[in-house]
Amino acid sequence: MALAMLGYLLFLFVPLLWQWISGRPSTVPFDWRATLVSIAVFLPLYLRFWQRPTAWLAWAMGLLGLALVHWNVYANTYLIYAVIMLGLLPARLHRKLIQALLMLLLYGGIFYLFWPRTEVLLVMLITALIALAGLYGCHAQREREAQSAALRLSQEEVRRIAAVAERERIGRDLHDLLGHTLSMVALKAELASRLAGHDRVAAGQEMQEVARIAREALKEVRSAVTGIRSAVLAAELASARLLLEMQDIHLVAEIAPLALPSEIESALALSLREAATNVQRHAAARQWQVRLWQADGAVHLQLRDDGRGGARISGTGLAGMRERIERLGGQMQMDSPKGAGTRLHLQLPLPEAA
Repeated sequence: MALAMLGYLLFLFVPLLWQWISGRPSTVPFDWRATLVSIAVFLPLYLRFWQRPTAWLAWAMGLLGLALVHWNVYANTYLIYAVIMLGLLPARLHRKLIQALLMLLLYGGIFYLFWPRTEVLLVMLITALIALAGLYGCHAQREREAQSAALRLSQEEVRRIAAVAERERIGRDLHDLLGHTLSMVALKAELASRLAGHDRVAAGQEMQEVARIAREALKEVRSAVTGIRSAVLAAELASARLLLEMQDIHLVAEIAPLALPSEIESALALSLREAATNVQRHAAARQWQVRLWQADGAVHLQLRDDGRGGARISGTGLAGMRERIERLGGQMQMDSPKGAGTRLHLQLPLPEAA
């Protein structure tokens, strides 16, 4: 952006270009030596501003335009640069506008002092429109970037809080589920060892009780692991909801409590994240529906929005999503007619154990 904006320096040489194109001398004052000197002064200020933006650098550009008015009627180019640079500063909009209006008034007064012509009002009007439009555009862009950064931080905070809460829950589950169970196993095993010498029947019964307790513990551990895995998808769903609500997109979720293998859980969570990002950036939707269920030995994830449609597999990260799903033996189907939203259907086969 910084390099592209330097192209506007060509406006300083409009009289020279006009003379070269028409073959006639320019009717407006133009001193190419003074113009080149002003560019040599402007470039360090401009590059320094992009490294560390400050108000005094923007004012220095504006004052450079005021100094060049006597030798180049298109010195308002520097003033436009200065006002646009104000829009990139971390300040409130009304403060930027006050500084911009002061610059414009100074330029108008000096311009009229050196070139008291009827075109002064027209030149000032054009200068003000271009400069203020650029200021507002840069200010809005900076606000959007700040909001996006805050949103990313919020998403990371949601994931961090979810991870901390899940670690605490795992600790409680392990303590509550396994602590008592393992104590019982130890006591039963010790009792069985004592009975083995003189009452084998009672010892065998105690060992059967140890086996029963161990099976129950295994069942409880599997249940806890199911909850651990489902938290990954739940965290991504919470993050997606936060992301979309910033754009006034309503998320409707219907998630079945499923026991999923970790690699399938991870693939679905990443696909959900990628799809939510696409909806936020490209869909122009008002609602996004998420549905997860299990049927016919497979897990299904359906994602549907009511946006503009017209999406293609080759773009917006969908190709990577499909490769991730197909790597696990699954399928991804997409239906995205223009003007009717986009529907994604992900299907992954489940192992028999699951």
